[in-house]
Amino acid sequence: MIAFGTGGWRAVIGDEFIRENIQRVAAALARRMTREGCGEKGVCVGYDRRFLSREACIWFSEVLAGEGVHVYFVNLSCPTPQIMFTVKHLKLQYGAMVTASHNPAIYNGIKLFTYGGRDAAETVTAPIQDEANALESGSIRRADFEEAQQEGGIEFIDPRDAYLDSILAQVDTDAIRRRRLRVVLDPMYGTSLTGLMTILYTARCDVDVINDQHDAFFGRHLPAPTPETLTDLQQAVREHNAAVGIATDGDADRLGIIDEKGNYISANEILTLLYYYLMEYKGWRGAAVRNIATTHLLDRVAAAYGQTCYEVPVGFKHISAGMDAHDALIGGESSGGLTVRGHISGKDGLYAASLLVEMLSVTGKPMSRLIGDLYARFGESHTAEYDWALTPENRARIHRMIMAEHQLPVFKKPVLRVSYLDGCKVYFEDAWVIVRFSGTEPRVRIFAEDDTIHHAKTLVGIMADFVGLPFDA
Repeated sequence: MIAFGTGGWRAVIGDEFIRENIQRVAAALARRMTREGCGEKGVCVGYDRRFLSREACIWFSEVLAGEGVHVYFVNLSCPTPQIMFTVKHLKLQYGAMVTASHNPAIYNGIKLFTYGGRDAAETVTAPIQDEANALESGSIRRADFEEAQQEGGIEFIDPRDAYLDSILAQVDTDAIRRRRLRVVLDPMYGTSLTGLMTILYTARCDVDVINDQHDAFFGRHLPAPTPETLTDLQQAVREHNAAVGIATDGDADRLGIIDEKGNYISANEILTLLYYYLMEYKGWRGAAVRNIATTHLLDRVAAAYGQTCYEVPVGFKHISAGMDAHDALIGGESSGGLTVRGHISGKDGLYAASLLVEMLSVTGKPMSRLIGDLYARFGESHTAEYDWALTPENRARIHRMIMAEHQLPVFKKPVLRVSYLDGCKVYFEDAWVIVRFSGTEPRVRIFAEDDTIHHAKTLVGIMADFVGLPFDA
């Protein structure tokens, strides 16, 4: 069955990610658009560099065209945020991207977007999911791709220049030019290379690149910027004596950073540091929005400037909605996605990378110094993150314990409160721990934050032991 999670529909290639299901999703989207009267206005579709992505995008487009929906087809693999930008730029009601983002190479999927370039909310994806699952394949109309393209039902477009120009217009390129930073890029075999190189070369950075070839297996690593996957980038930064190393995940909506010493900078630190930079150096003001598993250091920065930090469930669609509701300045998550007011509503690794290079240039400080200054002013917070694969039986058992029966372990710290907004989150005076199920894979995750990494790992260990998961810090 087709099931949309926190980041769209993702499934194993050849298992549930098959041509028939792809066409069902397309038909359900097309019929929704027809009912809403926006089929002729059109939908923008794109694809990343994963195995079967282009073919899946063609199958998807054939059904859209067959159902009478005009298709704007981006005919080169591209970053997910480029499609989101194009939906906003062309004032379309919908867009779609064939990608499984940071999931393992055996996965692919489809993300849906709505007006303004935002991740589709559950009120959109749930009806599309239900309608797609109810469709008989024989009832789906499809057009031949080449014929539809010749007849104008499928229109090839290249929105890359408009997207990159939009980012360049929002970044202080003059400040970057004056610094002439050396940057190492690691697109992780994904889609960010051309865009990031264009931005950095325009700003006169010196750029070195690793892991740029097309590899549908992502070098046999997970295409997510984590300490385990960025060892090549750490070495390259040291070898080239670079100011910073920048990595993006498979579809370029998440960011990973290595500082000038070759140290990994966490997504929590990047998000908090950029929020601090926007307010302290650029003089901007506004609330922050983070998901329930993201650092509370962001809250402390917000409070220091008379602002509020709002907590939402995991899934960037919730962050986008929160930013709109509170006219927030920044929104982000601990997995490396963030956006800033005035850009697209969804996360964008290229924009975040460009803003970070601006920050290094304007402040004149190396990344390690900026992190040190941040902790000196607001206090240290460190997050421990672990996840485990789950059998259906284990998932049911843990869900019953935590979510149904509300069982909790005994903690050494006094518990302030417990939230079941998204999983189970336990709040302490200056720390927290959460256990929740992944919305994109059959896994369970336990995150904790405290003043030291040792204390954070201790909280993870207590929760893991309680729910019967093996843990070795």
